[in-house]
Amino acid sequence: MSRSPEQVKLAVVQMHMTDNLDDNVTRALAHVRDAAGQGAQVVLLPELFENLYFCQVEREEYFDLAHEIAGHPFIRKFQALARELGVVLPLSYFEKAGQAHYNSLVCIDADGTLLGNYRKTHIPDGPGYEEKYYFNPGDTGFKVWDTRFGRIGVGICWDQWYPETARAMMLLGADFLLYPTAIGSEPAEVETPNSHHMWQRAMVGHAVSNSTYVGAANRIGKEIVGGLEQTYYGHAFISDYTGEIVAEFGETQEGPLLHHLNLAEARKFRAGMGFFRDRRPELYGPLLTTDGVTRRG
Repeated sequence: MSRSPEQVKLAVVQMHMTDNLDDNVTRALAHVRDAAGQGAQVVLLPELFENLYFCQVEREEYFDLAHEIAGHPFIRKFQALARELGVVLPLSYFEKAGQAHYNSLVCIDADGTLLGNYRKTHIPDGPGYEEKYYFNPGDTGFKVWDTRFGRIGVGICWDQWYPETARAMMLLGADFLLYPTAIGSEPAEVETPNSHHMWQRAMVGHAVSNSTYVGAANRIGKEIVGGLEQTYYGHAFISDYTGEIVAEFGETQEGPLLHHLNLAEARKFRAGMGFFRDRRPELYGPLLTTDGVTRRG
């Protein structure tokens, strides 16, 4: 593990998507270049930015959007750009591996090296978000990557609702947490409120309870898939280690949102709060069960 930097400049990208891979990739590359031009050292793009959010419906033809890492249609382009600009790129993509399919993310270091692959752990299943039809449950475990610009923990969308995800990545040594996402309106028959506030509060809670910076990237605009329409509400944001939202977009802004992360101050604050000093993992057995009953022997 290399020594973490004192400060890092983070950018989270907010953008609209079309049903054309080349169009989406071209604009994503441009957003990364724009962010780097403003001094960003780590740039996060939204979840599955390569296409419309096809998981609104269950259709066999959308499995054709998945690709293996080897010979992938755009990962190498982002490796080349990371090397050219000297930026770290956690990159979401739809992965095919043998007969399995995953909602995945590769972390590209600032020299273009692929540091590893993460497969989304928590897979949602509900109206408008039919991900269990497309994705196998992730089998990689949570990942933290030692990059040129700090140790980065990245969860993917539905992972952001689980405090266990954030805590696990912090215990693995993350300096800050990132979440690429695709979230917006719910279908009319769903009782869950269409509110970006609840979405942000969940992640701000991770910032508070782990004394860490948190950044989230989201898509914007209306997308029609299989006759269904969803509106993605944006509100990409960055929270500091006390839970204050220090940078935020609205519903329509597009591009990179930047903020300086003072990792040295966050580390000092985290140690002083004592959240990790006062943990009692020997009593957390119920967290390792689905029904809360700890079984022995």
